[in-house]
Amino acid sequence: MEKQVYIKKVNGETELFSFEKLKHSLQSTGACKELVETIVQRIQPDIYDGISSNEIYKKAFALLKKQNRISASRYSLKRALFDLGPTGYPFERLVGALLKEKGYKTNVSVILNGECVTHEIDVLAEKDGNVYAIECKFHSDAKAASNVKVPLYINSRFLDIQKQWNTNSNHKTHLKQGWLVTNTRFTIDAINYGKCVGLTLLSWDYPKNNGLKANIDTLALYPVTALTTLTKKEKHQLIEKDVVLVKELAKAIKVMKNIGISEVRIHRVLDEVKQLCKI
Repeated sequence: MEKQVYIKKVNGETELFSFEKLKHSLQSTGACKELVETIVQRIQPDIYDGISSNEIYKKAFALLKKQNRISASRYSLKRALFDLGPTGYPFERLVGALLKEKGYKTNVSVILNGECVTHEIDVLAEKDGNVYAIECKFHSDAKAASNVKVPLYINSRFLDIQKQWNTNSNHKTHLKQGWLVTNTRFTIDAINYGKCVGLTLLSWDYPKNNGLKANIDTLALYPVTALTTLTKKEKHQLIEKDVVLVKELAKAIKVMKNIGISEVRIHRVLDEVKQLCKI
């Protein structure tokens, strides 16, 4: 019988540790059942009351990386998003790319006039004659959550822009909706407010089964920070050169050479890119 232990989550709360939850998160990376069982059995003796969820992640990631680098890359996605910082621009690029894959025309960092003031919009997306103004709230801290004040503020900005846009005879499109995207989570009040005013919200795991994680996995739009074949320094050098997505590395061989990655390692990186993105 499994011993009952409580673990400390990143946000400081405690919860009953579940081996089933660990198995599910490992299985979602594409790792085979035998490997998942092996990792769980290896970790089981190390679980103790008060252990942090981060410590469990580190142990599972290290074991997974030894056996299956591609699954390890997928398993590290949540951390990889935090590593896109410190600025929010790489996250905006990723959100823009997600929408582009879904058939939207997108522009990142757009200045728009509102009825009252001028606003900088993180991502402007257009599809079927409708335009969407998307605000991206990037957090480097896993404890951070967007409370109701954030969608309140974003919606007021959207309404100011919408009045100006939809009364402008030069615009052939309709500014339909505001969106708010974060790499962490929303409070219940934030979600309820978003639903009430028609603001689309997207977080790590919201909406259920259609959050940021699900979309990135489905579209294979992983950030370069998820790769196991690059060092942390190299990842940030690539981001500085505006190479944010794993898929972009296939056309960024020159950039990799310029930051000092050897031919042999470039070959390894590209092999991981092909397997992770199935290209």
